[in-house]
Formats: sequence, structure tokens, C-alpha cells
Amino acid sequence: MTKKNRLTLYILLAMVLGIVVGYIVHKNADPAFIASFSDKIKLLTTIFLRLVQMIIAPLVFSTLVVGIAKLGDLKTVGRVGGKALLWFITASLASLLIGMLLVNFFQPGAVINLSNADTSNAADLIGKTKVFSLQNFVEHVFPKSVIEAMATNEILQLVVFSIFFGVAATAMGDYAKPVIKALDGVAHIILKMVGYVMAFAPLGVFGALAAVIATNGLGIFSFYGLYMLYFLIGIAVLWMLLLLVGYMILGNRIPELLKRIAQPLLIAFSTTSSEAVFPKLTEELERFGCKNKIVSFILPLGYSFNLDGSMMYMTFASLAIAQAYGIHLDLGTQLTMLLVLMLTSKGIAGVPRASLVVVTATCAMFGIPAEGIALILPIDHFCDMFRSMTNVLGNALATSAVSKWEGELER
Repeated sequence: MTKKNRLTLYILLAMVLGIVVGYIVHKNADPAFIASFSDKIKLLTTIFLRLVQMIIAPLVFSTLVVGIAKLGDLKTVGRVGGKALLWFITASLASLLIGMLLVNFFQPGAVINLSNADTSNAADLIGKTKVFSLQNFVEHVFPKSVIEAMATNEILQLVVFSIFFGVAATAMGDYAKPVIKALDGVAHIILKMVGYVMAFAPLGVFGALAAVIATNGLGIFSFYGLYMLYFLIGIAVLWMLLLLVGYMILGNRIPELLKRIAQPLLIAFSTTSSEAVFPKLTEELERFGCKNKIVSFILPLGYSFNLDGSMMYMTFASLAIAQAYGIHLDLGTQLTMLLVLMLTSKGIAGVPRASLVVVTATCAMFGIPAEGIALILPIDHFCDMFRSMTNVLGNALATSAVSKWEGELER
């Protein structure tokens, strides 16, 4: 068994073990012990995610700058960037529309039990929410300090700085080559570190699932079964759309791509973090045949602009909360909400449970009780597993598609 297959097996075993241990604790322990157990076991997940976050900033900066420099000239940078943004905007709108159409068809808010609201965690999320304004949006996109952006893992701000740095380095030609060579070395060292960090993935998976099952028990699925089912139908529709478009561009190489990204998909699914697989996904896409310069440029952009699973969930959750409270929103209001979500969701990859923070802010903006977020919190972890995995698929397809359009996809 190869090292890669062993890690996948360990992650699957950790998922099963986490559910079993969590269920035993939930059934046999008192509430005080369960709360203490959940807090402590989640530290395993915290360790894994912090190790990944440790390498995200230097990897994004080094790979994006090197990617822009390797593209060769500013005309190429503009062309590749334009193709990437065309994919990102189209995919984001499609994801938001799928969420909107399905939530209106299935009416999942009608099946949400108002007595199961998780008010304690909702209060924490509402505390993190800022009212959407143009000033907040601009401050979120443009960094005042690259050091601060790195320290807080603000990927979108880091992308903005890296693009300026890469474009300036490209414009300087040979004079900047030693810097580019040094950053290329940094990128390879960070990718080597990825292998070491991924060894902690099974522990992170075990901690995440044990904590959530210990707190909520398996009974959570009976309360929220229909809500979860409708959401999974939405995810399935989105996957079919993405893979269909992917097949139209990549042809019969789609199965090979899915095989390559199987492990990143599994890690994103089990840790509920698409950010956790950014370094591993970079590696696998290059093995698939995408040129380093394309991957280095497109993937960091995708993590800010192309979170398809999160996008779909935002419209789905926002409108489901409105339905639970009996609030009717006409089509015009729903389309306005869709455009607001399109803007407010950019750059959320580095924020834990960021989708929910955006949903909370959007609800408040459209007169839906912000505390309604408490209604979907108990099942959110399991929804997050699927939306994180979908984010990874969307970014892998976007990078591969742009590589093919550029004639840079090798066998």
C-alpha cells in the first residue's frame, strides 16, 4: 500500500472512530463532562488546522508571485486572469442560483424545528458579524499591511499584494530574477512541509467528529434529516453541473482528475476546511498535468473568488431561515440578496465558519432575524463537510480548465 493510500485509509478510520467515540461519550456521560470532552478533543483539530494555516500565507505569496513571473509578460497575466475570473463569476452565480431555486422548490425552512435552536453558538456568530457596507468591503479586499494580512491569513488581501509584487517583478525583467528564484525555492520547501503536516490529518478528523457527535448525538440526523437531504440534492446538482462543464472542456480526463484530487476531497470533507488542502491540491494538480505557473496563479485566486459549495449554501441557508420564520421574500428581493452574497462572500476562505458569518450579516440586512442562524447551527458541521469538498472540486476544475484553454495541460 502506497503512502498516499495509507493516509486515506487512516483518515477514513479516524472518521469512523470519531463517530463511535463521540456516540459513546454522548450516551454515557453527563452534560458537564460532554462539554469538557468536546472542548478538549477539538484541540486535535485545532492543532491540524493551525499547522496548515501556518504554511498558507508563505505558500500563497511565493507561488503566486512566481506564477505571475513565469507567465512572462503582463499581457499573458491579464489574459489568464481574465479567463479565471470568467469561470469564477459564472460558477459563483450558478451556485447561488441553484441554492435559490432549490430552497424555493423544497421549502426546507418549513421542516426546521424551532425548538432545536443552538442559541449559545449563534450569539458568538452574531458578535462577529459586521453590517455590510462599501467601506467594510474595501477594507476587507485591500491590505494596509502585508504583514497583518499574513498574520491573520486574509487570503484575498494577500492575493492583492502578491499580484502587485508579481506584476512589478515581471516588469523589471532580469533584475528581479534572483528574487523570483529564491521565492521558487521557498515554494518548494513549503510543499515539502505539506507532507509532514498531512500526517496530522487523521488526528484532526477524529477530533472534529468526536466533538460534534458527543455534543449533539446521532439524533441530530432525525431532527434535520429533510433539511440535510434537500441540501445534498443541491450539492449533487452543483456537482453534476461542474463535472458536465468540466467534461466539455477536459473530455475523458475528468476521471483521472477526480482520482488525483480524491485525497484532498476527503480531507476537506472530514475536516470541514477547504483551506486545509490548499497545499496538497497544488501538488496534485501539477501531477495531473497543470503547469506550475498556471496553478500558482489560479488556485490562490480561486480560494478567494471561487467557493462554489459555500455560495450555494449561503442562499440555501438564508432563505431557509426566512421560511422558518414565515417571512416571504419576493423574487426581486431574493435576486438582490443573491448579488449581495456574491460581493460579501469574497475572501472568506480563511475564516472558520465564515459562510455562517456572511449568512448572519445578510439576514440582518434583509430584515430576517439574525438569531435565526441558531436554527441551522446543530446540523451545520455536516453541511460544511459537503460544501468544503465542493469548494475543492470547483477550484480543481477551474485551474484545469484554464490550463487547457491556455494549451498548458500536459498528460
